Amino acid sequence: MTMKQDSAPAATGRIRVGTSGWRYPSWRGDFYPRGLVQRRELAFIGERFSTVELNGSFYSLQRPGSYLRWRAAVPEGFVFAVKGSRYISHMLALREVRSALANFFASGVLALGPALGPILWQLPERHRFDPEVLSAFLAALPRTTGEALELARGHDERLDGRAWLEECVDRPLSYALEPRSVSFDDPALRELLDRHGVALTVADTAGRWPEFEPTEADHVYVRLHGASELYTSGYSAAELRRWAQRCIHWSRDGVGAARDVYVYFDNDARGHAPHDALALARLVDDSRVDDSRVAHPEARS
Repeated sequence: MTMKQDSAPAATGRIRVGTSGWRYPSWRGDFYPRGLVQRRELAFIGERFSTVELNGSFYSLQRPGSYLRWRAAVPEGFVFAVKGSRYISHMLALREVRSALANFFASGVLALGPALGPILWQLPERHRFDPEVLSAFLAALPRTTGEALELARGHDERLDGRAWLEECVDRPLSYALEPRSVSFDDPALRELLDRHGVALTVADTAGRWPEFEPTEADHVYVRLHGASELYTSGYSAAELRRWAQRCIHWSRDGVGAARDVYVYFDNDARGHAPHDALALARLVDDSRVDDSRVAHPEARS
């Protein structure tokens, strides 16, 4: 029996729980039933979760056809978080990004339509907090899909013949930032992100990188990379209960309104991520923590 996560009660924001990516060989014959063809894996995810973090967009510009195919594979109401291009975050180091942002949005991100959720910008550990650079980057980000489309029309020749420039319903865009340098532990960062309405990612990294508390954005973005070993270890039942409690609190703790919480498990090296995600989804499903609702994540049927 599988459980698909529903909305939290009306008094709270919605807590969406999923995985970072979905195409992992170690999941086949474990989380994915033996014999499930690869092209059906995202649909399998969509039947069990309400969101997934799309991470291929971090490594290279995807194609519009891929975004359309991914959108068609999941049910209505499903949400994709999209990782921003590492060319922008790691190579350009957030500087002089207008052309690269145009290419990113022209590559097909907007083809997700209403299934497009938060866009995550993950920074490398070497990237130190520079208020001027970050402020300019945040100011360059389009705030709506209409603004993103207008920006995308300025793409360079690399996107000629493969850009997605279709008119779309104008919707707000939301962003999250995941820094990994301790230099970001600065009150000026929170002030800057709050001014732009950008979420500061809460990342559990087995102590490798700093863990920040959420900003006052209208959503909370959480990445769980591993409790004791980065990308490798699973989460115990007690650890999952603590994360459930935090997520429930954040969903009720919006500034002026409840806010949505997006949680993605990235401890995929040994296949823990989807099982831990299902367990956490069960815990937050009724916006309460009840020991009887979830088995230990290693007890798999």
